[in-house]
Amino acid sequence: MQGIKQTETLADQAFNILKQAITNGTLKEEESLPEEKLANNLGISRTPLRDALNRLAAEGLVVQQKGRPATVASFTKEDSLEYMELRSLLEVHNIEKIMHTVDENFITQLMDNVEKQRETIERNSYNDFIELDRDFHLLLASRNKNSELRKMIHRVNTGVNRAFLILSNTVPTSAKDACEEHQEIIEALKKQDVVLARNKMIVHMNNVEKRFLGYYLNESKE
Repeated sequence: MQGIKQTETLADQAFNILKQAITNGTLKEEESLPEEKLANNLGISRTPLRDALNRLAAEGLVVQQKGRPATVASFTKEDSLEYMELRSLLEVHNIEKIMHTVDENFITQLMDNVEKQRETIERNSYNDFIELDRDFHLLLASRNKNSELRKMIHRVNTGVNRAFLILSNTVPTSAKDACEEHQEIIEALKKQDVVLARNKMIVHMNNVEKRFLGYYLNESKE
């Protein structure tokens, strides 16, 4: 892992370094994360390290247990499918509820996000794409007045996002399709067509699941 720089807070840097180590496989699934060892490796005290671990846990990347070191999270096929079932229900319901809030400014925000998605695909920066993909759906949720629903959408997107990170070799083949599906959702929102927007979200969620299942099908053939 890289060392700490003196530009951002120590907790922010530790968070970014550990997250990158998890996403690129340097830190493996279920690997123990002893605080003393990590703090020494990073050259920081345990306080900012604990802040970083708490943030990683909130994103579903780390599992914390009382009295034991944190571990890198793991997701099974069953975990991923359960998240996706719940996510689909929430996302479809949300897009129906926010239609009346859609305005030009909101469309611009969504379009900016999708444009950045395209840029990451061109750069082959798929970890960045994963983050923007999540941000797209959290942006849609931000228009919902139900704070508990927003929290639930954040949680399931974080869980599915983690599965994408673990199975990151699926992203190069699916990112372009996902990006275009996002664009189609925006076009439906532009038209203020709630039925079309709902259907486009259903198609997107179904395709996300198919891409996951395709990964496991290919894995079983190897």
